Amino acid sequence: MPRTSERGGPQTRARIAGIASGLFAERGFDAVTVADVAREAGVSSVTVFKHFPRKEDLYLDRSADAEAVLRAAVRDRAGGTGVLASLREATLRLVEERHPLSGLDARSVPFFRTVGGSAALVARARELAGELQQGLADDLDADAEFDGDAALFAAMFIGGYAVLLVDAARRLIAGEPADDVAAAQRARMSALFDLLARGFGDDV
Repeated sequence: MPRTSERGGPQTRARIAGIASGLFAERGFDAVTVADVAREAGVSSVTVFKHFPRKEDLYLDRSADAEAVLRAAVRDRAGGTGVLASLREATLRLVEERHPLSGLDARSVPFFRTVGGSAALVARARELAGELQQGLADDLDADAEFDGDAALFAAMFIGGYAVLLVDAARRLIAGEPADDVAAAQRARMSALFDLLARGFGDDV
């Protein structure tokens, strides 16, 4: 493939990620190298690594989106709105939209199958969850209006959310109707926030 301009910032990053996702879905994550991705994208391996420091991040490329959602829910919430209410609204909106971060996007099944088929991706997904948890705890610690144990709240929220994502993946892969999985996801997500409210209070 002819080499294209390696400039473009977000556009180049998105193109590389899209090509990588297609290759991983077709051949399996472990069978594709960064050099393969670079060749198909028409860029150098150095450019790929500038946008994605690790090969796993080529596929798990929504961690920045997840971080942005959490940060906005804490830092940019309306005055008088507690963290719990803000996170509940943001999270349930993802479910209603069947956003990829909810696990309900139409492309979720091949994504989850690819992740489940690679120990490296599973390990990196766990690392990213830990990074999101720490980032959320840091934001809560810095929030003067949050009245609770930031580390414990972040651990319970991220851990609970991860459980629901894995369960949605399992049910979709098993062939359950997407609408049924979405309804269960919505109900269980609400239940997660009810548990958090009982543990920390509605006003945190």
